[in-house]
Order: sequence, then C-alpha cells, then structure tokens
Amino acid sequence: MTTTPLPDTETRGLLALLPAAARPYALLARFDRPIGWWLLYWPCAFALALSGGLIPHWPLLAWMLLGAIAMRGAGCVYNDIVDRDLDARVARTRGRPLASGAVSLKAAWAWLLVLCLIGLVVLVQLTWIAALIAIGSLALVAAYPFMKRITWWPQVWLGLVFSWGALVAWAAVADALPLPALLLYGGCIAWVIGYDTIYALQDVEDDALVGIRSSARAMGGAVKPGVAVFYALALGLWAAAIWAVRPDMLALAALLPVAGHLAWQVAGLKPSDPLDPLNRFRSNRTAGLLAFLAFATVGLAG
Repeated sequence: MTTTPLPDTETRGLLALLPAAARPYALLARFDRPIGWWLLYWPCAFALALSGGLIPHWPLLAWMLLGAIAMRGAGCVYNDIVDRDLDARVARTRGRPLASGAVSLKAAWAWLLVLCLIGLVVLVQLTWIAALIAIGSLALVAAYPFMKRITWWPQVWLGLVFSWGALVAWAAVADALPLPALLLYGGCIAWVIGYDTIYALQDVEDDALVGIRSSARAMGGAVKPGVAVFYALALGLWAAAIWAVRPDMLALAALLPVAGHLAWQVAGLKPSDPLDPLNRFRSNRTAGLLAFLAFATVGLAG
C-alpha cells in the first residue's frame, strides 16, 4: 500500500531519497515534519542556556538534540499505535502509516523499540539525577494519547510532556531543580498549550465528528484571546525565571523579540483558514530560537 505524505509534511524531497520500504517508517516517526522535534528540543536548550551550562556542558546540546529527534519519533509511533482507529476517521490523519495499513502493528512496535534504544544511548550521557528525571517522563508520555478522550485540555498534558526536557537539562547541569528551573518549565508548558491550540484548529470539525476533545474546541470563538493568555503566561514565567537568575531589567529586555513574535502569531491568526494555523504553529521554531537567544544572553552574562 502506498503511503501518502500528510498535508503538513515539510521534507517530501528527503523522503523521496529513502528506499520505498523505509518511507512509511520515516512518516510514522514524523521525520518528515522536523517542527515536532524542534519544539521538544527547545526547552532543553533553554535550560542549558539559562542555567549557565551552555559552554561548560556544550556536548549536551548535541546529545539532547539526538534525544529529541529519537524520543519525539518514539512518541509519535506510540501515539499512532494507540490512535490508529481514530486516525482512520479523521481526514488529516487517515493517511498515516498505521491508519492506512502501510505499516503493520507488529512492525510499529519494533520500530518503537529501536527509537527507544537510541533514547537510551542519550540517557546514559546524563548525570544520574537527570537520568531519573528523564525516566519520570515516561508515565506522562504513555498517558498522553488517552487525554483527548477524557479531557477537553489534552494540550495541558502535552505541555507537561514537551516541556520536560527543561527539567532534565537543568538537572544535568546543576544536579538540582531550583526555582528558576521550575519557572522555566511552567513557562514552557504555557507556550506549548498556546501553540498546540493553534495546531488543533486544523482538526476542529473532524474532532467534533469523532468525539476528540481539544483546547481549540473548548475555547470556541475565544481561541485568539485564549492563546494570547497562555502566551502572556509563558512570557511572564520566563521573565520570572530570568529575574531569579539575574534580577536586572536589561535581562528581561532579552525577551522582547520573542514577545513580539508571539504577539504577531496571535494578532494575525485566522482560525477558520485551512493553512494559517499550520503556518503560525510552524513559526514557533523561530519563537523557540528567539527565546533561546534570550536565555543564552542572560546565562552567558552571569
């Protein structure tokens, strides 16, 4: 069976270079959509930067990038295993390899194991405290696919999962989780809720038909002010994290570029447009870079 790339795939050209038999597995792990592992990686990079570990612990930048790619892929495979029946009933997801039958359930479990083994290689590069914290995320990851069935706010759970790397990275540098680390983590959670609500706008109609819940559906016509609130909360908590590290108004000014970018996302958001929510969601790769530069500026100055 031929696998059709999803509408939001970014690297059709690279996928075409793979052997035909390997393409469904690349799609299953979302290697065609790097925005996902960027968003998983940025909280790790934020914590390395703000904690002052950017230079003395620079190899962790590369290790955590590899970990983000592998574990985001593993999470997507697991999510599709759990959601394969629901995916088959939603227009945007019915072409996914498991839902379409391009990959068997047994093969998907084997691919999941391979990706987890890569994650294990990254895990052994961490201090024992950071490794224990990383392992602690597995319960959250395992529960996430079921959240859309039992709560209107699965984006909150995704925020807990996708922001976890901030705790792991800070612990890898400091062997502790001080207040700035917790504030940074909270800010990342709010950021994830905001951008994943934007992402969920693509599926509002189909989700309503099959009974999938989301923050986008919960907010309804108030989705723009709702996202604005979460982005403002993210900026507020990030500012508090910076202040806890360096109580200086100039340090807070480092957040102005990312604040402007998030404001642009909300101001121009067109919830009913089929393409605009996806483009705004993808732009969070840039938002993450701007936030990283802010945290790096403060961390390196300390």
